[in-house]
Amino acid sequence: MTQGPSRALPARRTAAAHSANARRSPRSRTPPLPHSHAVAVQILTAGGTIDKLYFDARSEYEVGEPQIGKILREAGVTVDYDVEVVLQKDSLDLTDADRRRLAERAARTGARQVLITHGTDTMVRTARTLEDALHSEGGAAPDKTVVLVGSLSPARFKSSDAVFNIGFATAAVQTLPPGVYLAMNGQVFRPGDVRKNHEANRFERPDAPEER
Repeated sequence: MTQGPSRALPARRTAAAHSANARRSPRSRTPPLPHSHAVAVQILTAGGTIDKLYFDARSEYEVGEPQIGKILREAGVTVDYDVEVVLQKDSLDLTDADRRRLAERAARTGARQVLITHGTDTMVRTARTLEDALHSEGGAAPDKTVVLVGSLSPARFKSSDAVFNIGFATAAVQTLPPGVYLAMNGQVFRPGDVRKNHEANRFERPDAPEER
């Protein structure tokens, strides 16, 4: 099992064993991690609002354990998947090194479909980094479909958009052609054609009309 910031989450599907010493750039076309079998969808978690806990006493949030495995189990999802914890951070705290780590993990998994849970504030920035690392000329994994998803309120909240978003993204990652995408607010976006509208608290295309 990987040591350090990345660790395998006990998931319904068998997790892959891999070496902690492989430190290579995503552009080096590194071999996939050894799996007992290649899962259909590799899920990588990076923290963000979707996994946050709320503490009444301190009135603040803290990133907790990933919720996507629980959500998929409760929904009866039967696609073969694996969940790996890569980061547990608010997306505003992510560094360029963190984004490179996500790109490396996406490139090295044996699955061709990769779903990443991520905070919404810097999701677009991470998606652009992944697109450059994986799909630009000489990219490390041009054959992979990568979908980033998050939520605007914690998955533990009853009224959260997390369950819908995860279901939508799980379907999207299985049907979209190779590339990097964001799945939010019931729409699929490309990294270069999306923004987070902080006032409306939603994702939209840059030319989207303002609400009246």
